[in-house]
Amino acid sequence: MSIYEQIGGENAVDAAVDIFYKKVLSDDRISHFFDSVDMAGQIQKQKSFLTTVFGGPNSYTGKDMREAHKHMSLTEEHFGAVAENLVGTLQELSVPQSIIDEVVGIALSVKDDVLNK
Repeated sequence: MSIYEQIGGENAVDAAVDIFYKKVLSDDRISHFFDSVDMAGQIQKQKSFLTTVFGGPNSYTGKDMREAHKHMSLTEEHFGAVAENLVGTLQELSVPQSIIDEVVGIALSVKDDVLNK
């Protein structure tokens, strides 16, 4: 069973992304990256992206991770802050630790692309 199915499908991804961005936008370490971003569009892209990487229906048509982040000059601290907010979101939604660990593994698999290494 995919992560998408295990966490509850579309409704769960939607809830997670909404909570995640509330956390991100209140996090002084990373919120400034979103000052000029259309958040409604960003949230929709993120929902589509996570649905795809979690094994749900593939409707993501956005940029790959390297292309999407190459202009941002992100650091390990920024990546860690995003990961921390993602884990906090999943914990808040009572996602089992084993699934959180899988999600962290997915995030770590794209870390070099996000950081342009």
